[in-house]
Formats: sequence, C-alpha cells, structure tokens
Amino acid sequence: MATLRVSKETQAKLENMARELSMELGRPVSMDEVLKRLLNRHRLKPSDFQSAWKMTDKEAKEFFKSLQEHWSRWKYPSARFEHGT
Repeated sequence: MATLRVSKETQAKLENMARELSMELGRPVSMDEVLKRLLNRHRLKPSDFQSAWKMTDKEAKEFFKSLQEHWSRWKYPSARFEHGT
C-alpha cells in the first residue's frame, strides 16, 4: 500500500467527495475508489467536443455530403471477399 501526501485542502475535498459518493452508492467507499472515480471521470467522450468546432450551415452540408459519398462506397470486408475483390 502506497502513502500519498496531500495538502489539508485537498484531503478535505477528497473526504467530501467520499461522503457524496458514499451517499450516492448507499455504502462506505474507500479513498482508492474515490481516486479511481476521479481519474476515470476525465476521460474524453465525444460529447466533450460539443460546440468546439464552429462551422456555417453551408460548411456542414458540404461535410455531410462528402461523408455520405464516402460511406456509400464503403463495403463490409466480408462482402469484398464474396465478390472476389
């Protein structure tokens, strides 16, 4: 088991998070569980990029048209082998 040194302020915040998580889960939680939750919470999701890329309606139409053209040419790998390509 490793020992981590944190400031009193950080420790207070972690303890507060532990209390909140404990109430949410309806059971006691360890600091290890709190830290794991914190670490996993910051993984990027597609929704993290919402509104990050600004484009005009015209640019959006061109983008989706291009995407649709590429998708229409795509075939499943098994379909390529069945047709001998």
